[in-house]
Amino acid sequence: MTRTAILKTGCALLAFSLAVGQAVAQDAVAPIAPYTRTVEGSFEDITFAVEQTITNEGLVIDLTSHVGDMLARTKEDVGGTRDLFAHADIFSFCSARLSRQVMEADPTNVQYCPYAIFVYETADMPGQVVVGHRSYPGETMMPVNEMLTRLVDTATE
Repeated sequence: MTRTAILKTGCALLAFSLAVGQAVAQDAVAPIAPYTRTVEGSFEDITFAVEQTITNEGLVIDLTSHVGDMLARTKEDVGGTRDLFAHADIFSFCSARLSRQVMEADPTNVQYCPYAIFVYETADMPGQVVVGHRSYPGETMMPVNEMLTRLVDTATE
């Protein structure tokens, strides 16, 4: 085999390896659909139910982000043309027990803490409130996904 043929074969193998690696990396970070439930009712009643469900589990809400208020307040400043939400809040909290469990299994799971449950009502669907959580990837995060799903289900029953 000539030197040129060897170089061409090597370049082709390298290009193939890079393409496969990129495809695998993209699959590894492919977004996972969030878990959501839509319920009818007032936003205030449903957010109260979410707060109570979280605290009844012995968890402490570290932060409530009023994303809907922020987006409404800054709409014109950033060139927004329509109202997205009538209301939208995110409740952030942590579970010491589950955090220890998932981080002992994989220390990089620290990136997912604190956990969050979101609640929103879109401007065009009043009375339809969505409650949900992001779904975390990997087997080691399953206990957190299960806890968050249980909290969302309990709050929306």
